Amino acid sequence: MAAAPEPAAARELTLAEQSRMVDALQASLQAGAAPVQRIETHVSFVLVAPDFAYKIKKAVAPGFLDFSRLALRRHFCAEELRLNRRFAPSLYRDVVPITGTPEAPVLGGDGPPIDHAVRMRAFAQDGLWDRLAARGELTAAHVDALAGILERFHREAAVAAPDSGYGGDTQLRGPVLDTLGALDALLIGPAEHERLQRLRAWESRSFAELQPVYAERRRAGRVRECHGDLHLGNVAQVEGRTTLFDALEFDPALRWTDVTSEIAFIAMDLQVHGLAGLAQRLVNAYLERSGDYGGMRVLRYGLVYRALVRAKVAALRAAAAAPYLDVARATTAPPPPVLLITHGPSGSGKTTLTQGLLEAAAAVRIRADVERKRLSGLAAQARSGSTLGGGIYAPQASVATYARLRELAVPVLAGGWHVILDATFLRRAQRDGARELAAALGLRFVILDFDADVATLRERIVRRAARGGDASEADPAVLEAQLRTAEPLDADEQPLVVRCVASTQGDDGSPQMEGSALLATLASR
Repeated sequence: MAAAPEPAAARELTLAEQSRMVDALQASLQAGAAPVQRIETHVSFVLVAPDFAYKIKKAVAPGFLDFSRLALRRHFCAEELRLNRRFAPSLYRDVVPITGTPEAPVLGGDGPPIDHAVRMRAFAQDGLWDRLAARGELTAAHVDALAGILERFHREAAVAAPDSGYGGDTQLRGPVLDTLGALDALLIGPAEHERLQRLRAWESRSFAELQPVYAERRRAGRVRECHGDLHLGNVAQVEGRTTLFDALEFDPALRWTDVTSEIAFIAMDLQVHGLAGLAQRLVNAYLERSGDYGGMRVLRYGLVYRALVRAKVAALRAAAAAPYLDVARATTAPPPPVLLITHGPSGSGKTTLTQGLLEAAAAVRIRADVERKRLSGLAAQARSGSTLGGGIYAPQASVATYARLRELAVPVLAGGWHVILDATFLRRAQRDGARELAAALGLRFVILDFDADVATLRERIVRRAARGGDASEADPAVLEAQLRTAEPLDADEQPLVVRCVASTQGDDGSPQMEGSALLATLASR
């Protein structure tokens, strides 16, 4: 998009003049005892007043962006406003011209502008997610909320045109190779260079395998206009709501990307902050909402790319790059994936207890209750109105649901992730279908067996139905039918079984199962 010409009276400010202008604006905004904070980054000045913040782009062109001219700064201010109002309209108010002179500037004054500022509503910085993480205050509820926001945002975001070049090989791989080259120059020491060489070799093999996968995802509309810079410092709790801000405005090629790359960015940053469990919870919650399990085929590549970029940024700032390189290295060397299925009637704790497992083991859970609804075009929590054994619970619908679970598992396993198929699996044929899939892929197969006494099952079913908010529509009649028709695990299945019972409570009071032996199995090679 070409920037509109400035009035003839406008002239270009030097960086030194901009700095004087910002000092003068800070003084003019000062009112009473409340201080006006000046924050300076390598590409912007920010003035934070009690009610509003003003972001002014520096007159610089460091290579990866160009804000050197007034027309460009005006254009990118408008872009910043447009992009961020997609998810934070109450924060991003408008673009304000700055008139006058560098020594006596006026926000929104008359006359030709000498610069522009994005005006935002100020918010408490204590709510930034990187600060919450540092204080140990980032919770499962926070990441669940973010997963919902991202799924809706990506679903509604503009789709890249087929001839745009976005999502193509050059755009995908070029930044990765450039980043590896930059790190080669920035890092010192033979150990670090050896680590980079291993990452280069992994990247070369992986991209060759993933080229057709990325091409298919591009054709399917998975390349969209995303946030582009989604790390923990660009998410905040604002008045109790999870809010994204500071989307990347200066380079469309970094913003128009596969949606999975965006999920990879925030998941990687959670891992670096020591929150791997929350990272996996976020990934699973997003997948359950979006149904984009095919994205797990490319998520690992995205995680490594995002970790390398942040390592480069850290190295440029003379900060520690090692935590990011550690995440990249661990991502490239996962244990062999395992296919796990749950077994047990409704109310036996399958979904509740596997939540902790998937977070601890970096697994992906695919729920029959959700996919059954999706196959029928229903939202996960919508009520289908089906009768016992009818509607979406008719025999043919159940066969289709179990087939769908196996189908969705394939790209996830191919991406190197453990998979938990969360369904009752009360029929031998259902279990055999999953077992045969694992055998065909040459993978280990585990049956997670959940059980509880009948009275407990009935009580849980009634309580869950009264509480609402779950994809399951099981009621007492469904439970009784399951108990009557279940086909017990046979002798040849017993060696594959891990018994699962609740034995501890998590920090939030939810039941957890003792899974240390299983986790050791999943981590083994």
